[in-house]
Amino acid sequence: MSNENIGTIETLVVATLGAQSARQTFDRLEIDPALLAERGDTVSRAAFAMALNICLFDDLLRRVPSGAAYVADRLARGGKVMFDHGALRSIRFPDGPTGGLPGGEDAFTRIFLPLGYAMAAVYPLDRLHMTGRAYRHADFPESIPQFFLSELHVDRFDPEFGEAAARVFGTSRDPLTAAAQAVLARYAAGETVPIADAVAALPSILAAFDRQHEPPGFEDYQLLLSRSNEAAWIATEGNGFNHATDRVADVAALAERLKAEGRPMKERLEISASGRVRQTAFRADSVERLFADGQWRMVPGSFYEFISRDIDPDTGRPDLAFDTGNATGIFAMTHAHPGAAR
Repeated sequence: MSNENIGTIETLVVATLGAQSARQTFDRLEIDPALLAERGDTVSRAAFAMALNICLFDDLLRRVPSGAAYVADRLARGGKVMFDHGALRSIRFPDGPTGGLPGGEDAFTRIFLPLGYAMAAVYPLDRLHMTGRAYRHADFPESIPQFFLSELHVDRFDPEFGEAAARVFGTSRDPLTAAAQAVLARYAAGETVPIADAVAALPSILAAFDRQHEPPGFEDYQLLLSRSNEAAWIATEGNGFNHATDRVADVAALAERLKAEGRPMKERLEISASGRVRQTAFRADSVERLFADGQWRMVPGSFYEFISRDIDPDTGRPDLAFDTGNATGIFAMTHAHPGAAR
């Protein structure tokens, strides 16, 4: 990456992560050469979207030691990660925004749609009082990671839950700067963006994938947890990447090997109704988070997932769909109770 004629994606990632972290992250990922070939004074929506995902993958591994250890082992075995998708959780109040953020998934569709993503399918997660939606890139659907974006519907819970949710999530701020919003507006208008503007906007857009609200009160956290593990997770982790997913050839065989190695694996493989999409995951790593009372407590953080996608006979291409049952099972990876305060 010391070459001045590096590609557009490399330019964005180096400017955001620094040269050493950027090189390490590129070495971990299998990236479509057609994406890496882009060069010039402007940045396409596809290049910006891929750079965003590379930075999000780097962030996830920094927060998930079990995932970082797996990726290091994969590289040591001569492989790379095919980054299939990342997952996000959001909050939808009955009316209006979430504090300073647009409500629910709207906080992210304002980013995804300008960058070339389109909603591919809706997945009702009724047991969790949530709705999941898959967003797939129009230009490189198989090469640019998808997003699985879920929103938790506060109005499907009791009034006490709603009051606690309002206290916790109502403090949310909007991280998008005016400059970042201007870049997204240019992409929404079908334009490319000068590389200097794209470099300046990427950190602000990355900041959207974080917790935007104040540390939660512990009593509010406990109340949310008593009704919804997912709401409690969002209370401490916010809109951070919930997980990143490695697309592998045989997830069942991989899961058996990882279990035999003593990795923190999910017990059961999730298999879609079609039989073509199979998923499993590590259990979430624990993280220490500050609460409003000034105490730090151990809570579930993010995790690393694995998926196999067979060929869809109707298209002759990998089946890029998700599955409601699979998703509900995978969500359980962040179910836990907080540890003692210190």
